[in-house]
Amino acid sequence: MRALVTGGAGFIGSHLVDQLVRNGDEVCVVDDLSRGSADNLAESLDTGRISLHRVDVCSPEVVSLAREHRPEVVYHLAAQIDVRASVADPIADARANVLGVVNVAEAARASGARKVVYATSGGSIYGHAKSIPTDESAPVQPFSPYAASKFAGELYFDTYRRLHGVECTHLAMANVYGPRQLSLGEAGVVAVFAGAMLDGAPTAIYGDGRNTRDYVHVHDVIPAFIAASGERGSGKRYNVSTGVPTSDRELHSIVAEATGASDEPAFLPARQGDVRASVLDWSRIGRELGWKPQIDLVTGVGSVVEHLLSQSDIAVPGPRHRLSEDVSRDASGGPIALFVEGDRSRQPREPHP
Repeated sequence: MRALVTGGAGFIGSHLVDQLVRNGDEVCVVDDLSRGSADNLAESLDTGRISLHRVDVCSPEVVSLAREHRPEVVYHLAAQIDVRASVADPIADARANVLGVVNVAEAARASGARKVVYATSGGSIYGHAKSIPTDESAPVQPFSPYAASKFAGELYFDTYRRLHGVECTHLAMANVYGPRQLSLGEAGVVAVFAGAMLDGAPTAIYGDGRNTRDYVHVHDVIPAFIAASGERGSGKRYNVSTGVPTSDRELHSIVAEATGASDEPAFLPARQGDVRASVLDWSRIGRELGWKPQIDLVTGVGSVVEHLLSQSDIAVPGPRHRLSEDVSRDASGGPIALFVEGDRSRQPREPHP
């Protein structure tokens, strides 16, 4: 298959590109490298199966590249991802997340792509949801320009589906974390805490520490993108999550244990635009696309710490939970699940019936 991945040198995008290459696909990567890095794609670049183009997602060059590459599937991950940045500069947020979507939709139409798989934000679009865990039937009620712009992207892709026949599936991801993560966005707090603790720097929690989030590991998220690229699920949004609530204070303790650092954060005033509780119900994607989360938070945080340690010479004591080498594979040879060992209380939960 030929694929185009926007934001493909970033945190989630680079893991997706790596998997597509392992599946034997030819991949055109579009990334302005403002936050992504070619280093994330080093192994995939060595295969000769990808081309990396340093291009802004709003540039007409995206349409030209799509016409040249003629992808079967377009994976759109390029975005402004920081809630606080969207509050401070909503125009810049809308340029990246709304105009960027329109440009990518036009590229998909112009190239004859069969489908777009869009990374939307399950961690923000539902706002202060009344039902926890929250399923896809909950009303969308953005409390930040970021959340509004991500939902606008869904509307535009749905419009192109009705108007031009370009199929689309939206993945409403919870707070994705894992190796290669930058300290940006909601899930970036995992990298923030881990990096600070490994450096011996102080850490801080905004608010009273009781805000809860649903953290899903990037190695679980990638199989959801692959599953969504097929014929099923067109015009639908699917939550990609674990269903496990973790408070900011609990997360700090988990990272402290993984790094062997002190579990004594400072507490700062709550930030504008933050949602109090965000936990998502993943039962729909389980029923319809056969996806489920596998990696518990303790094990996942351990993988982040190990990745950071691999980038330095720091030796850190304390327990670290490793991903198992036992990897299940799909029909194309790509991994579909990682089996792990860790704290049972942090294991992904089965959805409500």
